[in-house]
Order: sequence, then structure tokens, then C-alpha cells
Amino acid sequence: MIEAAGGVVWRSDTGGSIEIAVIHRPRRKDWSLPKGKREGDETMLECAIREVLEETGYECEVGDELVSSEYRHRSGRRKVVRYWSMRAVGGGFAPNAEVDDLRWVTIEQARCLLTRDRDVAVVDRLTVAAIAVR
Repeated sequence: MIEAAGGVVWRSDTGGSIEIAVIHRPRRKDWSLPKGKREGDETMLECAIREVLEETGYECEVGDELVSSEYRHRSGRRKVVRYWSMRAVGGGFAPNAEVDDLRWVTIEQARCLLTRDRDVAVVDRLTVAAIAVR
């Protein structure tokens, strides 16, 4: 089994609405949520924080764990990804080898932009959890 973790990175706009960071991975040619594989003996939460920082450039305040996503990796192995709500509190995006674009979008825009339905399901969990972490 492949273990991975990530986050739904969010911020409040000037009107108090929530915006979500959605990343573009040129190698996969997809729009996704920031996530990645666990390394060494790090905890899943440590993995999520590291991957979000590496892929987005944002430091985050971690909120509730949202949901896990389970599917078959292209290698055929089972993959489990755990996600946390993460409010962006500092930093900023710079394109890198894994991620060439980041967009701050509304929840509705994220639902349309994300390539995979499983990512949309994760975003849908944020809409409930974000209210508690504002």
C-alpha cells in the first residue's frame, strides 16, 4: 500500500468567502490538491504539512482531518491519501519541478477545475469543516 497525505489549503477573501488553492501538475497534466507520499518515519500529518509547503509554498495552520481517499495507483497498488484542512497563514507560490501553476478559486470553481472526482469529494468535506476553523 502507498501512503500519502495532503491538504485542502484555504483562505478567506476580503468578503469572507473561502478560496481554495488548486495546483497544476504538468507531468500528470492535471489539476489537483497538494499531496504526496510519506517519507521515512514521518507521521501522516508531518507528510501533509511537508507536501503542502513543497507544492504550494504556503505555511499553514492545520485544522481538522477531513477525509481519506483510497484508489488504485497506476502501478496497480492500493493508495490511501489522508487530507487535512489547512488555512494559509504565510508564504507564497513559486513554480517548481512538480507544480507549474496554483490558482486560488472558490469552492464551486474548484469543483469544476479539479481533474478527479475524488478530489472534488475532499473539497466537499472542507465546506463543512471550514466553518469550525475560521
